[in-house]
Amino acid sequence: MQALILYYSRGGNTKKLAAEVARGVESTGLKAVLRNTQEVTKDDFLVSAGVIAGSPVYFGTMAADLKRVIDEFVGIRLKMENKVGAAFATGGHHTGGKETTIMSILQAMLIYGMVIVGDPMNASGHYGVGCIGAPDERAMSDAFKLGARVAELCRKLG
Repeated sequence: MQALILYYSRGGNTKKLAAEVARGVESTGLKAVLRNTQEVTKDDFLVSAGVIAGSPVYFGTMAADLKRVIDEFVGIRLKMENKVGAAFATGGHHTGGKETTIMSILQAMLIYGMVIVGDPMNASGHYGVGCIGAPDERAMSDAFKLGARVAELCRKLG
């Protein structure tokens, strides 16, 4: 069983957070497949029990390249039903749209029929993980916890 950690990262901050999410997944014994938006395949989606997607904030929503993947993979939408979905975002300002970016990702996952989760209560207990600029220690810890939570739920639902 595996979870896909999908991300777009232009400056490297979202990639750093994605790597920590992957570490959280693997801490449970589940395989983490880390892919950027240029590498990911439909098969990565299909064989994963969960997808955790991340993006920097672009005008309060996900990056165009992450949206491109979601649009291009719409043909497998019915096969994504009941898989676990979660999201994370990075931004440049404390009021800079991280929550709306996370919600744009989760909205797409809902349309794919996925079971949506936020980060666990021992992290922030909100929509997902977010940080300003480079992930600090707290953001990295929350990302790890999000990965672990999704992996645990994949096992329960799988």
